[in-house]
Amino acid sequence: MIRFLKDRAIYERVVLEAVPDAEAFVWIATADIKDLHVSSNGSFRPFLGVLADLVDRGVEIRLLHAKEPGPNFREDFDLYPGLINGLERQICPRVHLKTVVVDGRVAYLGSANLTGAGMGAKGVNKRNFESGIISDEAEIVTGVMEQFDEIWMGAKCDACQRRAYCSDPIA
Repeated sequence: MIRFLKDRAIYERVVLEAVPDAEAFVWIATADIKDLHVSSNGSFRPFLGVLADLVDRGVEIRLLHAKEPGPNFREDFDLYPGLINGLERQICPRVHLKTVVVDGRVAYLGSANLTGAGMGAKGVNKRNFESGIISDEAEIVTGVMEQFDEIWMGAKCDACQRRAYCSDPIA
């Protein structure tokens, strides 16, 4: 199954449904990362809380992003001490892909960064115009995972030519 998603459907299908249902791992790649909040039991909480819940259940989380997040993200991160050792992060200034893989069974591939305006619960008039696909087809999921893993493992680092901009080089 391949399903086209746009705008709020990305938030609903990926952020509210796929990620919280993870059992083994979640891989997220995003160029920009901000203090994303999600609806939870009638109120809102940081998406980092969702990830912390997953870590508490033994789910492995990998976050690949292009630059250090802002102070609001860092403040929220500090609310969830389990993320310190339970969330693996890599920073690569060339990362521009926006993907989410859950348990190797479903993948999102699209334009939305991990931000409130991109994937978050922001209202209709405050959201970015985003689109993408979510799929459980093995060829698509495998392709997304292979690209993510290449970057994660540093396979692109030697030829990158942006090492001077790496705050913490992968390889």
